[in-house]
Amino acid sequence: MVSLLLPVIYLAFISLGLPDSLLGSAWPVMYQELGTSVSVAGIISMIISAGTIVSSLNSDRLNTRFGTGKVTAVSVLTTAVALFGFSISHSFWALCLWGIPYGLGAGSVDAALNNYVALHYKARHMSWLHCMWGVGCSTGPVVMSWAISHLNWNKGYLIISIFQIVLTLVLFLSLPLWQKPAGAAEEDTSVPAERSFSSLIRVPGVKEVLICFFCYCAVESTAGMWAASYCTLFRGIDAQRAASWASLFYIGITIGRFICGFVTMKLNAQNMIRLGQFFIAVGAVLMLLPLGDSLLFIGLILIGLGCAPIYPSIIHETPANFGADLSQGIIGIQMAFAYVGTCLMPPVFGVLGQHISFGLYPVFLMAILILMVVMAERMHRVTAEKRNSYKANY
Repeated sequence: MVSLLLPVIYLAFISLGLPDSLLGSAWPVMYQELGTSVSVAGIISMIISAGTIVSSLNSDRLNTRFGTGKVTAVSVLTTAVALFGFSISHSFWALCLWGIPYGLGAGSVDAALNNYVALHYKARHMSWLHCMWGVGCSTGPVVMSWAISHLNWNKGYLIISIFQIVLTLVLFLSLPLWQKPAGAAEEDTSVPAERSFSSLIRVPGVKEVLICFFCYCAVESTAGMWAASYCTLFRGIDAQRAASWASLFYIGITIGRFICGFVTMKLNAQNMIRLGQFFIAVGAVLMLLPLGDSLLFIGLILIGLGCAPIYPSIIHETPANFGADLSQGIIGIQMAFAYVGTCLMPPVFGVLGQHISFGLYPVFLMAILILMVVMAERMHRVTAEKRNSYKANY
């Protein structure tokens, strides 16, 4: 069962990544057709992220009650319906409405699958799991670029919604793989008090890791959301080419996470995080240099490569840092704070880009990166003693 279940989990993460890069890659065309300003993409992104925050905070309760398999299948179905809604929408307010189920579908499945893999599989599988997310994210802009060129952006969303529906069918057919063995004891469906938000937030190191997650997802979401707009509005690249170039960031993440699966056999999670932060810094610096589009091309890939190890490394070390009994609750809160970063920071940059300059794109990423580095180092110092105490049992 385990050997069959792992490909299903990988497939679920492809479905999780497919919708994440669509809005950013299509927005340079969408906002003109909708008759809105370029910065309001941040409002749609904020609504989607708010939904993921709500579902992430409830992930512990949902997965305890219904199980990871059912939560995953229903969540992907919810996202598929929302994507179909985007495909038939022709106004900004309609997109805002469909953004609610769009976000609710992502949070619980993200937290559930991350915790499941962190508890039951080695670090390389966590990297490869998130590599599958990158496959989905890299595919989205390519599909959207083709749709913009040959059809329209609505059809791009329709194509991805069909992909999601097919994946949903596969996930529902796989539900027997998630069933408990016969005779297994029934679990308590209530969330213990020691796993409540107010208790978990007081665990040493949790505040630092939450800020770190906030910063990481702020970098990732801002980089992905505004890459095409930066290329078009500041660097003068046409919209179709910019949409395909936006996929370079996600291609960097995808390739990076595949490679990181092997690198984790040599480096621990802390050094993987540091390596990723270094690559993000180099990529941002290259984009700042006025030496033509070739460095922009390399910079986008390097930022993606840098993002590759950070998220899966922090997630995978959560049981070691805080204990397996608290990992689902803490990972749920981590997902929520990650999506707060996704929710708040792209709109902030959208306002800065519209009223000052989209040329601030790499500077903005670098500023958030600095805070992320500080919080990651502090988190590892605070939890060092606890990590050592769990090593014998993890």
